[in-house]
Amino acid sequence: MSAMNDLPLDSLSDEARPDSLDIRQRNWIKRLLPRTMFGRSLLLIVVPLVLVQIISAWVFYARHWETMARRLSSDVAADIALVIEGMKTARTDVELAQLMERASSQTETYFSFARAGVLPPPVGASGSQSEDQLQFALREHLTEPFRLDGVSDPDDMLLKVKLSNGVLSASVSRKRLTTSTTYIFIFWMIGSSLVLFIVAAIFLRNQVKSLRRLAVAAEGFGKGRPVAFSKVEGALEVRQAAVAFIQMRDRIQRQIRQRTEMLAGVSHDLRTPLTRMKLALELLGDNPTTAELKSDVVDMERLVQLYLDFARGEGTETAVATDISPLIADIAAAVRRDGKPVSLEQPAALVVPIRPNALRRCLGNLVANGARYGSQVWLTSQRVADGVDILVDDDGPGIPAHERDHVFQPFIRLDQSRNPSTGGIGLGLTIARDVARSHGGDVRLETSPHGGLRARVHLPR
Repeated sequence: MSAMNDLPLDSLSDEARPDSLDIRQRNWIKRLLPRTMFGRSLLLIVVPLVLVQIISAWVFYARHWETMARRLSSDVAADIALVIEGMKTARTDVELAQLMERASSQTETYFSFARAGVLPPPVGASGSQSEDQLQFALREHLTEPFRLDGVSDPDDMLLKVKLSNGVLSASVSRKRLTTSTTYIFIFWMIGSSLVLFIVAAIFLRNQVKSLRRLAVAAEGFGKGRPVAFSKVEGALEVRQAAVAFIQMRDRIQRQIRQRTEMLAGVSHDLRTPLTRMKLALELLGDNPTTAELKSDVVDMERLVQLYLDFARGEGTETAVATDISPLIADIAAAVRRDGKPVSLEQPAALVVPIRPNALRRCLGNLVANGARYGSQVWLTSQRVADGVDILVDDDGPGIPAHERDHVFQPFIRLDQSRNPSTGGIGLGLTIARDVARSHGGDVRLETSPHGGLRARVHLPR
């Protein structure tokens, strides 16, 4: 075994681990493959098509073309052998000349005869399959020595045969040794493949279009935007997915309506006794006990409103394209009126599809938290690649990194007391994240460069 095999697996570097090599190889293959369904489907069509063409071409060239070339070369060699046999019967030069003329006109090969001629020195072979086949056929049909020149003339092959009384020359046209069916086959194969590829691409594009429409509708619905998706089209599986999406959308919207109507009734039922209690306390006059009760009623109204806001989640508000710069400026102005310094930095216009009242509640909760725990709030909005980021920074004590996900749970406070004077009831961050996620975005907590906490609200386009 090698030295690497003697080492324990834990002592190997990441580059030397076998699993790391396998992962890198798989990632390399994934980078080469197309990522879209349209590209992968075309690849599934193109790869078998190319393989079939390669196999067909190999079979054609190895079988059909070789067989045709051998037969054509054998015919040419037989014609030459027949002319040599006919020359043996010619008694005079006139008969020999007539034989050469008839053979040249009937075989498409130009023959000539030179008495007392000699064979030229051998010429280097051209390496073509037709020349090799012709030489093989000549060896089978002729017993006389010969020289074949396939290099000097691009249109003809020059053959010289040594006879007893001279040298027979034959100029063999290359057209007799090849067939046009070879190129016709290749052209038909490539042309038909291109036509089939174009037809398949058109059909695949239509199938993928329905999937893209479904994906766009699902993404828009997930961001809380109105989706007018009702046309079911495409293959059977795509139609089933579209029908399932429409049914899911209708069920969710029906559930939101039912919950909103129920909460409206609960709100009315809870506020009615609170209003009677406030009237009764006003009739009791001013005394320390009445003042405490009035404070408790106000706290109850505030808590009831927070609970309802959290449960309702502004589900009935419609998302519209809105310039959020004035909305953010209004929130900053409201905090300044309460006596807290707020630094505002944002572009002139930031248009994104939002539900304005819900976003106002989201940012209001975050800015209120920053103003409560810090001496100053920095409010910044900026464009990013896929939407808008809104940053809320403060210089307060911040939140430990291991607690930042935990504080988004409902009714969770780092301060274990329930005293409203030291903070809320643990729903501010929960409502903020719920609103942001209903827009398709999110809220993340980070460390602020000012020493406190940064809340990053991301809103997609």
